[in-house]
Amino acid sequence: MEIKKVGVVGCGLMGSGIAQVCAQAGYQVVVSEINEDLLQKGLNNIKRFLAKGVERGKVTQEEMDAALARIQGTVDIQDFKDCDLVIEAIIENMEAKKELFASLDGICPPHTILASNTSSLCITEIASATKRGERVLGLHFFNPVPLMRLLEIVRTILTSEKTFERARGFGESLGKEIVVAKDTPGFIVNLLLIPYLLDAIRALENGVATKEDIDKGLVLGLNHPMGPFTLLDLLGLDTTLFIANAMYEEFKDSRYAAPPLLRRMVTAGHLGRKTGKGFYDYQ
Repeated sequence: MEIKKVGVVGCGLMGSGIAQVCAQAGYQVVVSEINEDLLQKGLNNIKRFLAKGVERGKVTQEEMDAALARIQGTVDIQDFKDCDLVIEAIIENMEAKKELFASLDGICPPHTILASNTSSLCITEIASATKRGERVLGLHFFNPVPLMRLLEIVRTILTSEKTFERARGFGESLGKEIVVAKDTPGFIVNLLLIPYLLDAIRALENGVATKEDIDKGLVLGLNHPMGPFTLLDLLGLDTTLFIANAMYEEFKDSRYAAPPLLRRMVTAGHLGRKTGKGFYDYQ
């Protein structure tokens, strides 16, 4: 069936971005949060992002108004009952995701595809909470969703070819470039990114160079848009630690073992840009 209405569970940083790009692509969107305060915060973030696009000439006022008109906010999970695709973008916690997918499985019609935006958790295990494993897959967007062109589609051993093709067509309709990964921890990007980031932290711990010189070396020597410590602060040190722990649990490979410095910074609440302090100070 054609995807016409999209549900997004979670209206935080990722969920609001996913809802925005879906609405801009012409889909009717229902986006939810656990309470009205968080929902309004997420919807306001969408409005601000689109307003900046209007200021910069990237979006017209008419396009902004039309996109916003397609978005319905809710705190009631029952409002996903007529969606053709539901994308989960909640906390990175397996039990929370499985509980949500079990609920969605009972609410949504049989044709609905259920997708997770998880960056590291097992899609097959999430699908095990449903009775529609063939219609469950990963749609891993990148932050900020409206600007980052990549979309990782994660196929499990249960995902049907029909579901995959519908998901690919949907991703392309959003203007995303598609890469396809198996259901393995980290998929493609984080599988390679996390060891790189952890090695940068180890180099700093071992006194190889300052964080400034390590960043400069990677930017100027490898033509990266930003160095590893700037990227860590952008991604969030807690997010990086969570992904590293999940991958280490799966692989038991020392490349994914979080360095002590990373653990201590997360414990101290130095999580990066979102807290005003990480490897660099943003206050």
